[in-house]
Amino acid sequence: MSKGVGWMRAVLVAAAVYNVLWGGFVVLFPLALFRVLGMELPNYPQIWQCVGMIVGVYGVGYAAAALDPLRHWPIVLVGLLGKIFGPVGFLSAVSQGTLPLSFGLTLLTNDLIWWFPFSLILLRTYQTYKATRANI
Repeated sequence: MSKGVGWMRAVLVAAAVYNVLWGGFVVLFPLALFRVLGMELPNYPQIWQCVGMIVGVYGVGYAAAALDPLRHWPIVLVGLLGKIFGPVGFLSAVSQGTLPLSFGLTLLTNDLIWWFPFSLILLRTYQTYKATRANI
């Protein structure tokens, strides 16, 4: 593994733990967030549980990427894209009146806090690739 990736490993382990815990919470208690936010309960909470399963699986991916962040950059890229498109979808839903603005609180820890470190990991990957190509 390359030098200086300790912080990347720590970020990805933190993301792994967070995603597994959040995903597990959503699977086990699919109505809890809706109740806390005073939202109407969904007719099909199983769909929300599927979201929880996907989030949990992302956590497994981040744990794998933590083993060698520069090598497993595609997992980080897919994670970052999800963390960008999630808020885009949220803003669309808010503008259409299908989700309350309060639901956006979930974006802080689920998405927004990961933008910067995931972007830095991808930048470092690109810089490492570029430096390696220059030495050939």
